[in-house]
Amino acid sequence: MSASSVKIHPDNPQPNKIAQVIEVLQKGGIIIYPTDTVYAMGCDITQPKAIDKICKIKGIDPAKHPFAILCHDISQISSYTKHLPNTVFKLLKKKLPGPHTFILPIGGDVPKSLYSKKKTIGIRVPDHRIVNLLVSQLGNPLLTTSIKHTDEILEYMTDPEEIFDRYKNQVDLMIDGGFGDNTPSTVWDCTSDEIALLREGKGDIEY
Repeated sequence: MSASSVKIHPDNPQPNKIAQVIEVLQKGGIIIYPTDTVYAMGCDITQPKAIDKICKIKGIDPAKHPFAILCHDISQISSYTKHLPNTVFKLLKKKLPGPHTFILPIGGDVPKSLYSKKKTIGIRVPDHRIVNLLVSQLGNPLLTTSIKHTDEILEYMTDPEEIFDRYKNQVDLMIDGGFGDNTPSTVWDCTSDEIALLREGKGDIEY
């Protein structure tokens, strides 16, 4: 298998190219795509075989790895988590869309292939036109896992050509949306009464 690469304008995504990516996702394909932070690998969360394949590519144990998904908006988030306290809901409204990941109690419509024995899930709503269109038009969230760099200093890969060269024989399609960032999202633990900052990343930590 050799992936194809498609250039999509980050501010004005071409509808025909978005449709091309969605077709790949609906067939159980794995894609690499830009976000408002780093480049990520993902698939439709309703495709268990694709999820298993991503786990193998990344060397992830699906029973232990904390999965994260990309949603279109806060209303879609509510379908994949339990009832949110008012303090958490206010934080989500303030920070999203944006470079933040929220660890939330798992529930609702999360597929069993992601659920396993885990009690939490990471959820993002990126401020990125390409990803938002994909999730909105697909109708399901995307599984997301960042593209790491072999260089410990750089941590994340940013050059779409380098990313494609590395993964072209493992994924089905690569979206070239220009150079990515090298700073991941800010991560919040919202699983208890006290909201906790787990990682300071690109998003601001005021709340």
